[in-house]
Amino acid sequence: MKIKEFMRSVLVLLLTLQLSAAIQTAGAADTASGGAGAEEPDPGFGGATPGAGVGTPTGDANVDDIENGGCPDSSMLSGKLISNVCWTCIFPIIALGIPFGADKDEAPADRYESPLCLCKDNLGVPYPGFTYGLWMPSKAVEFVRQPGCLSMLNGASLGFNRTMQGEWSELAHDSTDQSFAHYHYYTFPLLIVLDMFEKMECIKDHYMDIDILFMSEVDPTWYDDSIAFFTNPEAVLFGNPAAALACVPDAMSATAMQRPIESLFWCAGSWGSMYPLTGNNAGSFGAVKESSLFTARMLTALHRRGFLKVTYGEKAMCDAYVTATLPKLQYKITTLYPVPETRSAHVIGESTLFWGASRSVPVTGEDFIYLIWTWNDCCMSILPGSA
Repeated sequence: MKIKEFMRSVLVLLLTLQLSAAIQTAGAADTASGGAGAEEPDPGFGGATPGAGVGTPTGDANVDDIENGGCPDSSMLSGKLISNVCWTCIFPIIALGIPFGADKDEAPADRYESPLCLCKDNLGVPYPGFTYGLWMPSKAVEFVRQPGCLSMLNGASLGFNRTMQGEWSELAHDSTDQSFAHYHYYTFPLLIVLDMFEKMECIKDHYMDIDILFMSEVDPTWYDDSIAFFTNPEAVLFGNPAAALACVPDAMSATAMQRPIESLFWCAGSWGSMYPLTGNNAGSFGAVKESSLFTARMLTALHRRGFLKVTYGEKAMCDAYVTATLPKLQYKITTLYPVPETRSAHVIGESTLFWGASRSVPVTGEDFIYLIWTWNDCCMSILPGSA
């Protein structure tokens, strides 16, 4: 009974937080975000205010990155490629319906559960197989305030115009603050790059190395809400208090059970509203929460355009397919930079109170890199050379 009472208290607390956030931001015309947790100014860094700029000088040569124009070097293409990754997040591995390494509950609830499967090879000939599923580190996304800054690639800069310079919102008492950040989306098939996995039946997007897939600087729908409206006009339906309050169950489910509700496709749990599918967000909720919301929006936008596909479930057993909405259960996320998550992962919409504490560093660590894990259901052939 004590455990049930404790869980009930946690759910009531989450509900209260989400209701408060939804009501506070319901008046915003194009977004409905919730929560708290903005970072306080840290006078120990030369009086710099978090989110107030890129490379804000502190007077400390060991902290400032003046030579690189404020573009941080994450050094991810180094030993951090190993040390900053949550390797236990690969589990569970489920073969023939039997889980290894972790419980089945840590896999998507609507995955393909039958132990056997039947697919067709490249010539259209059916072959029998057994089911195999696992979490694969497949993509990475970085959010930067300086256009053209490639912190993932050792701080290289493409020299974009600074007109669309971004910044994270500061602590405020109203919803007048605005956040904006650019993103760069990378292929990041770590298991393939490190030669740890070679089952082609599970590599449904066929990416074999680390590369840039998409950049928001060349996408006007990311920084202009008016243009974005013409690519997702349904956004007008969700900019109201009723739609915001409907996201409360999604926030509770994602946080308490790590099970986002896919039918509430306009919700990003406790992070806020999926719409508009842009990098603009009104409110003051902290850089970690806002960059997480932008991650969900980015994934939704790329699924809408057909750049990303569904890789799990019975329908995707033999081949991935396109969907117009985000399959939330297909993904989980870990932070790579500046403060990595190396012991556990979080799901879309899970409250930052449980995983986001101290994930940013004032002045030098306010741009973020996230590793995106994708659940893959595969049909492994039991006949040599069939797949």
